[in-house]
Amino acid sequence: MLTLDRSLAQAIVDRSMTIIDGNVIVMDASGVIIASGDPARLGTLHEGALLAYSKRSTVEIDAHLEHRLSGVRQGVNLPLRTEGRIVGCVGLSGTPQTVRQHGELVRMAAETMLEQAYLMRLLARDARMREELVLALVRESPLTPELTEWAQRLGIDTAMPRVAVAIEIERGTLEVDQVIEEVQRLHTLLSTPERNNLIATVSLTELVVLTPALNRRGEWDVDVQRQRVKNLLARMRESSPLGIRLALGHYFPGVDGLARSYRVAKATLKVGKQRRPREAAHFYADLALPVLLDGLREGWQAEQLNETLRPLLDHNRQEQLLRTLRAWFAHGMQMSTTAQALHVHRNTLDYRMHQIQDLCGVDLSVTEDCMRLYLALHMIDPA
Repeated sequence: MLTLDRSLAQAIVDRSMTIIDGNVIVMDASGVIIASGDPARLGTLHEGALLAYSKRSTVEIDAHLEHRLSGVRQGVNLPLRTEGRIVGCVGLSGTPQTVRQHGELVRMAAETMLEQAYLMRLLARDARMREELVLALVRESPLTPELTEWAQRLGIDTAMPRVAVAIEIERGTLEVDQVIEEVQRLHTLLSTPERNNLIATVSLTELVVLTPALNRRGEWDVDVQRQRVKNLLARMRESSPLGIRLALGHYFPGVDGLARSYRVAKATLKVGKQRRPREAAHFYADLALPVLLDGLREGWQAEQLNETLRPLLDHNRQEQLLRTLRAWFAHGMQMSTTAQALHVHRNTLDYRMHQIQDLCGVDLSVTEDCMRLYLALHMIDPA
């Protein structure tokens, strides 16, 4: 329900006074003057407006009525209606014969502004509720009955399978106001033409997009999603000076699927920045293991895994041995291909691998020992 506030009322006055030559005032629903070309009249009760409310029609104030009513001057006072309700009154000062012809024009202009303001507030409310809905979905907050109802009103299918894309924004040298404006532009860009996208601004440095997850056959296709995300990044970079990175999470069915997808997207973005700092688009499918292990970094599991590599890390040839171990894993633990990749003789590689076994206390013919080393490498190595 629209109420007539001071800023909107003053906008009506300012616009009306460009149309006519004379003072214009606007009263709220209680008859108090809340906007005027004459600041001295602000805050006073206008009994002419109360009379117009009671009669629900235009009231003209002549010289005789001017002396009988409080807070009035000669002129005309016209009720302002929106949604079939009287929300205020606009008054034009001057003799009724002089300003009468302008009254209807001013009233029509004022009511047009009221309708526009009402529409803008509806749009802003819908956008706000849409964002609250998205944030509730990704933060594991159960949808309240109010949000569920709003989803239905806005035509949003909360059961549609979706996947989260986390977008990080780097402001660079832009001022805060400029960043806010650019974020709003990105928000609009992301909303079209993909009408099934759900977008929310998490902060000045983060957006989240919930995009349809399944293809036309009802299947989760990582390659299709990868291309969509790359196209999305290209569109954003073309239209914004902001630095932009993004990460695609994984699709999880179920009521908590979007919250899990969002957590995965956030973790993928964090790990992607560490391991592939030159890339702007990161994908969980490419970084699944380090993303899964990232959650262990602060726990006792990480300490135990790191113990496996600690003797090697303390060795004076740690860089050479670490490079050798990485290459061995990267080439499927095959000695011949690893030696070729490192450009060393097979005997040299044998010597290094035995050094690694002795230092770390492992047997590289045992799968579990290999796994411990492999995981430990991922925990200590962002490269």
